[in-house]
Amino acid sequence: MTSLAGVFRREWGPAVAALARWSGDLTVAEDAVQEACAEALRVWPRDGVPDSPGGWLITVGRNRARDRLRRESVRPRKELAAVLDDIRARTDNCDPQPVRDDELRMMFTCAHPALDRQSQLALTLRLVSGLTVAEIARALLQSETAVGQRITRAKNKIRHANIPLRVPPAELLAERTPHVLSCIYSVFTEDYWSTAGPSAIRDELCDEGVRLAEELCALMPTQEAKEAHALAALVLLHDSRRSARVNAAGALVPLEEQDRRRWDRSRITRGLERLRQAQGSSGAYLPQAVIAALHATAPSWEQTDWATICAAYDRLLRLTDSPVVLANRALAVGFRDGSEAGLAALEKVAHDPRLARSNLVASVRADLLRRAGRPADAVVWYRTALEANGSEPGREFLRRRITECGG
Repeated sequence: MTSLAGVFRREWGPAVAALARWSGDLTVAEDAVQEACAEALRVWPRDGVPDSPGGWLITVGRNRARDRLRRESVRPRKELAAVLDDIRARTDNCDPQPVRDDELRMMFTCAHPALDRQSQLALTLRLVSGLTVAEIARALLQSETAVGQRITRAKNKIRHANIPLRVPPAELLAERTPHVLSCIYSVFTEDYWSTAGPSAIRDELCDEGVRLAEELCALMPTQEAKEAHALAALVLLHDSRRSARVNAAGALVPLEEQDRRRWDRSRITRGLERLRQAQGSSGAYLPQAVIAALHATAPSWEQTDWATICAAYDRLLRLTDSPVVLANRALAVGFRDGSEAGLAALEKVAHDPRLARSNLVASVRADLLRRAGRPADAVVWYRTALEANGSEPGREFLRRRITECGG
């Protein structure tokens, strides 16, 4: 059963994408593949998994969809005949093998700029990744009802707004690609940096974010793929540290205290190769990936190349006016030039209203004060950061720091 679940997860997205192209309807495609998976659960344990499980699911799903349309139609005979003729014509052009263009088409549809970010994320996890509504709700810390309604509304918006199920034309590809990249990065970051709830890391989204990022590299046209490679490098290099980010009790372990022997060297190697392929990218993921690579390849915390990390932050700031980047750069400056220099750099963003509801400035200030040998001042800011932190592992980490500083 476990192996079949893995097959279904791997083949779900391509199958839904192929049947969406055939039917022109996301709901029809999703229901058809779901019925095909149910049929596979009955047949495959008896007959064995076919050589092309994706092709099998597409063929069976297409037949189930056609039968369902026949069975449920209440149209007059002539109109029904026209619909069935159209289905037969589409069938002639439906390759039973998963088509890479179909997957790319589905990614662009789910990440369409007309949809809000949460809808893009939920729809991608459902139609591309094959997570159930219950799994998505658990991963996003939302109710199943809310997630189900969000997915339904998104599909209805695509249908009613006549959003095409296609890869944008060449002149719009550069404009739309950032939405796809951002959506995939959100899949990863919803897990890796979860900001609320009892768990610091939700593994299923980390794995899916990495898979989607690498899949996009293979699907994108060569000339458009550099930023996809940069994104893949970024998530791979971050994810290489996943198992070391929490201890056996589930408590957060900061980077400088992590056991580097537990880092996933195969992911670091893949991430560095993606970084090489991303050279020449002009987007924001490349300098972020460079920062992650410098951490991943440093022999120890003390040997981290903070000068190059600060230079990468400077490049990132030329691309994005982000207060988060400024705050993180201030911390890097503190490691490069000393804590007082970091505190001075932090003042540039300390009162930015975009961070008013975040604990980032307070956390960075507290850490720099602790390292500057000012524990009493650090406690004040650690407590401020604690008030704005919604993640229980994050709150526990801040309590630990307060205790260490004598608070």
